[in-house]
Amino acid sequence: MLESKAETRSFHMEHAQSVLEVAISLPVIILLLVGTLNFGMGIFSFMILRDAAQEGALYASFDPANKAVIESRARGINPESVGSPEYSPIDLSDKEHVKVNIKIIGRACQGISEKGSNSVQVSVSYNYPLYVPFAGRVFGSNTIPLSASATNVILQPPCH
Repeated sequence: MLESKAETRSFHMEHAQSVLEVAISLPVIILLLVGTLNFGMGIFSFMILRDAAQEGALYASFDPANKAVIESRARGINPESVGSPEYSPIDLSDKEHVKVNIKIIGRACQGISEKGSNSVQVSVSYNYPLYVPFAGRVFGSNTIPLSASATNVILQPPCH
């Protein structure tokens, strides 16, 4: 009878130890999981910015003088709805948080020559929010600045 009480007591102590180990390790595991998901969404957000810059630069290579349409093309790659499989975590139409810069490189009417060519650079930037607790202390901010740019040769320089 004494062995059975000792075994029962040992079982309860081992069970309590297991519960304590789970209670200590579970927050760390959840933190790692949330951090991994946040990192993956950050990479996905960068890819969206890169695609937006490429779309703007592609249009700008044909019509570099029309900066309003270039910006509109860069902002227009957002998927239509939240339920779509291509849902974007970045709202590119939000002009307060997503900045689009267009820069013409080279001389006017230069076109493509032996000495180089005109080109246009479209940059898209966004401050990506971090959802991991205490990330602000590590990075100094709860956001990470993401920026992508694309440069294309101007195929039809605007000469008037």
